[in-house]
Amino acid sequence: MIKSKTFLKKLGAVSAGAIVATMAHAGAANAAETIKVAAIDGYSPKSLWVKEFINYYIPEIDKRLAATGNYEIEWNQAWGQIVKVRGVLGGLDKGLGDIGVVTTVFHADKVPLQLVAYATPFVSNDPGLVAKTVDGLANKHPQFKAAFTKFNQVYLTNLAVLDTYQIFSKDPITKLSDMKGLKLGSAGLNLRWLDGFGAAGVAGSLVTYHNKVGTGVLDGFMLWPEAVVGRKIYEVAPYMLKADLGTANSKVISVNADSWKSYPEEVRVAMQEAAYGYRDKMGADALSVAAASYKAFAEKGGKITVLGQDQRQKWADDMPNVAADWVAAREKEGAPGRVVMESYMNTMRAAKQPILRQWDKELGS
Repeated sequence: MIKSKTFLKKLGAVSAGAIVATMAHAGAANAAETIKVAAIDGYSPKSLWVKEFINYYIPEIDKRLAATGNYEIEWNQAWGQIVKVRGVLGGLDKGLGDIGVVTTVFHADKVPLQLVAYATPFVSNDPGLVAKTVDGLANKHPQFKAAFTKFNQVYLTNLAVLDTYQIFSKDPITKLSDMKGLKLGSAGLNLRWLDGFGAAGVAGSLVTYHNKVGTGVLDGFMLWPEAVVGRKIYEVAPYMLKADLGTANSKVISVNADSWKSYPEEVRVAMQEAAYGYRDKMGADALSVAAASYKAFAEKGGKITVLGQDQRQKWADDMPNVAADWVAAREKEGAPGRVVMESYMNTMRAAKQPILRQWDKELGS
């Protein structure tokens, strides 16, 4: 029997509805899974590495995940909010964030192998080279990453965020003897770079120097120009002694281990691969902003004194053997301090860096 036109019309409507419903269901099944990730640091976006975490690292991860459409990240960015500048390592351990920027120079006792560049001043002003070299060592020697495992974290990469350390002060310093009796701030192991000239090294961080110099607690500090200009510390420390003490890797990107385990493999790969790109971009950025920072410092009224090469060599030669002490401490802990030091210095020599002191040649037998 031939069905009526009305019946066929209704049948067509039902079929169309079923198709739409089926397509909607398929679309829902293929929708990207949303993963929540909290990123933390005690520093604010005024800091170059935080700025690039926001402008480069996060978008780079998002771009990689968007290529497949399987996952997307809902980012919660808590810069300078949840933890203090020295609190990222502990904060990630406690699960206060999922991923963060650990300032390793504050934790010489907890992640000591990360400080090989701080044990070798006057060696390199190339932040990209230093960071890549340290990552190479970390991938070769398990103790590097194991130090973060103890704090419930997974190490992704390290960052060198400065071109080279200089001395900034409220009064002019033109030669080494001018530092006698001064109270100079610095972050950690590089306080030892000040030994031997009568200066008193005081532990601090870049967020404190403006206030401490302004109130007379410090006479100056060791820092790099981009940070001084960005935080207007030239207002209280308008004199720079350009000594080119060297760069160092002071940051690590790490992830809470429980969070890491919960992420799909594709997300973990995106985070790791983008981290290396972030590392390389930070090294390049540190150099690219350096020239502009020196110029800006002078334009803001800052006075720059270039320390003579003979004085730089004297500083390097007369400094305590921080490398030998660092190696001895690592070996006592059961870590490959000597091998790491020798490998690091060999890489720097192969890269023809402006080394003033061959630290590994003074280790003895």
